[in-house]
Order: sequence, then structure tokens, then C-alpha cells
Amino acid sequence: MAISLSKGQKVDLTKTNPGLTKVIVGLGWDTNKYDGGKDFDLDTSVFLLGENGKVGSDSDFVFYNNTTGGNGSVVHTGDNRTGEGSGDDEQISVALTQVPAGTQRIAFAITIHEAEERNQNFGQVSNAYVRIVNAATNEELVRFDLGEDFSIETALVVGEMYRHNGEWKFNAIGSGFQGGLAALATNFGLQVG
Repeated sequence: MAISLSKGQKVDLTKTNPGLTKVIVGLGWDTNKYDGGKDFDLDTSVFLLGENGKVGSDSDFVFYNNTTGGNGSVVHTGDNRTGEGSGDDEQISVALTQVPAGTQRIAFAITIHEAEERNQNFGQVSNAYVRIVNAATNEELVRFDLGEDFSIETALVVGEMYRHNGEWKFNAIGSGFQGGLAALATNFGLQVG
């Protein structure tokens, strides 16, 4: 039975699930009806962060144009351009035992593609969630529903996996950013532009 998290809550992954070596991080969302005439394209991105909370290089930023990072330990399974259908809209595979030692945290984010040009924000998105599934058993271990009503934000850090005393944990963050992916990337130490 999955543990349902609240914002700010932290939960252990590997300590309570001995033998857990690979997880699927599933992210999903629905878009509300709006008459802007443009499609919504939400994207998942992943930042592999060192002790300083920053990426070490561009290859530590995993998204639809760079689908593999961390020496192959983190893999984005592909861009869903519509968000339609049930279940996860996008998934990230993480081989926990293969994540490079220098990576202390893995942050998961959702951004709205061309949000400013299309006049879109997370106030027009509902039912956003992140969940962690044991890849070997397909069992959902953790789920965080972002129940908050974001209004002006165009990027969300939904959660992060991090190392603690040799074990992996998950932190439900649910923090919004204005400025979309560029602001998020800059926050995590990438040069944008």
C-alpha cells in the first residue's frame, strides 16, 4: 500500500524496502478547460544535484532533449505532448545503485512549455502528482498529490530523492517557480541562454 504524502513530508525508500534497486518515478496531470486556443504541453525534467544543490554539468539535466543522465542511471522515457489519458503522463527510471556517488539529490520538476507565449500557468492545471513505483514489482510505494492551487507559476519542483546515511529517501516539495524551465535551470546551476 502506497504512502500518501503531504507537502514537506519525507519518507524512506530503501530502508523500508530492502532490495529496492530500481524505481519508476511517474508524474501526471490534467489541464483544465480554457479557451486560449493553444495546446498545453507539460514537461518533466530531472536535475542531478551535488552536495551544493547544483548540477555538475549539462549532462546532469535530464529532459526530453537529453533523456539519459547520471552515467545511464536516470532515464526519461519520453515526452507526452498532450497529457491525455489516465495514468502517468511521463516517467523517469532511476537505478538507485548506479547513481554516481557525487549525486546527492535528484530533483523532479514539471514545467509548462512556452508558458509565457501561450499565457499559461499552473492555475490551469489540476490533479498533478508524483509517485514512486518499485520497478521490479510494479508496486506503488509513495504518492504525492499536489493539491495546492498554483496560479502564476509556470514550473513546479514536485519532489526529490536524496541520500541520507547510505539510504535513499523522498521529500515531497511542491514548490512553484515563475519563469518556467529557464528559472528552474538557473536555480540548479545551469547556464541558460
